[in-house]
Amino acid sequence: MRTEIRFAGFGGQGIVSAGIITGRAAALHDKKNAVMTQSYGPEARGGACNANVIISDQRITFPEVTTPDLVIVMSQEAFTKFGHAIAEDGTMILDEDMVDPQGIPEGIRTLRVPATRIAETLGNKIVANVVMLGVLASLGDVVKPEAMLAAVRASVPERFIELNQCAFQAGCDFVKEDAL
Repeated sequence: MRTEIRFAGFGGQGIVSAGIITGRAAALHDKKNAVMTQSYGPEARGGACNANVIISDQRITFPEVTTPDLVIVMSQEAFTKFGHAIAEDGTMILDEDMVDPQGIPEGIRTLRVPATRIAETLGNKIVANVVMLGVLASLGDVVKPEAMLAAVRASVPERFIELNQCAFQAGCDFVKEDAL
């Protein structure tokens, strides 16, 4: 099993953090091999960025994502830049409040998640990335939910653990209610 994942959005959305947390969940808590790379524009906040994660049961000998199986998109610019680079039978998870998904390649499984809106109802839109991690973990074939939650808890400051746990659970609950 080798799964290539691309998180894409703009700086300040926690895209790189989502990649780090996913890699940590796979490697430390799910006992798989993982590698993560990141890229962001010189603007940092507000500029395009992405984080690529490879998770595998086998040793990872080529650490670059070439055709992601799963793409998580949290901004329109990211969709324009990365939305068409996906495996033929891939899955795309979109923040429906931030992305107008015109032109998704045919055959791509798509899940529209109101991640930013969910995060705002929790009190802080900055946890929209963790809502998406809950969605990703609940899909069940990449990282176990308990592994992802453990990685979330280990990755955020103590004073934000409860908020992030709520965001993670909201993402899990969204999948249970509105599955693909």
